[in-house]
Amino acid sequence: MQIALIGASGFIGSTLRIEALARGHQVRAIVSNPAKLAAAAHLDVRQVNVLDPHALAEALSGVDAVISAFSGHAQTDVRGYYVRGVRSIVDAVRSAGRPRLLMVGGAGSLEVAPGVQLVDTDAFPTAWKGTAEGARDALALLRAESGLTWTMLSPSAHLQPGRRTGQFRLGTDQLLVAASGQSEVSVEDYAVAMIDELETPAHTGRRFTVGY
Repeated sequence: MQIALIGASGFIGSTLRIEALARGHQVRAIVSNPAKLAAAAHLDVRQVNVLDPHALAEALSGVDAVISAFSGHAQTDVRGYYVRGVRSIVDAVRSAGRPRLLMVGGAGSLEVAPGVQLVDTDAFPTAWKGTAEGARDALALLRAESGLTWTMLSPSAHLQPGRRTGQFRLGTDQLLVAASGQSEVSVEDYAVAMIDELETPAHTGRRFTVGY
């Protein structure tokens, strides 16, 4: 499959890139700094400003699917930058002929109790609040779209480097918590779940989550 991967050099994007290439997909890496990526078979690296929907639409032309690992965490206005980027991505996907859009989401918008989202609890880290709120805004934006074939995958509360086990649970809008009381998943297994969804769509038009 021909995939455009936005943010292919970031924390999550790098792992998605590795997983997709390992499964034999053609990856068009959309990045702001191509120097961060070494040349590899089946990898086409393109420098694009994600906030330019016209340039982005050109870069997305001809692909079967777009995976967005776009993040605004390094910006001063994290939430605003993230939402502007997501709007640009949605516009570009539409202009490029409506390929499938799979988006990296956040854990913050998952429910920890009926009507209570993780980001709104006192325990949620302040440093990640802007990112979580931006991801929640992005989910609302996708849910309001008509005619767009989209899926969002939210990780568990703790997403960190680990092992690729291929053993995990999937859920919908509720935070997954293991018997140990921890809500976690490795970034490697997160990538497995995302590329599984790419290859065998099961959550079109919905958000889902992955965890142990």
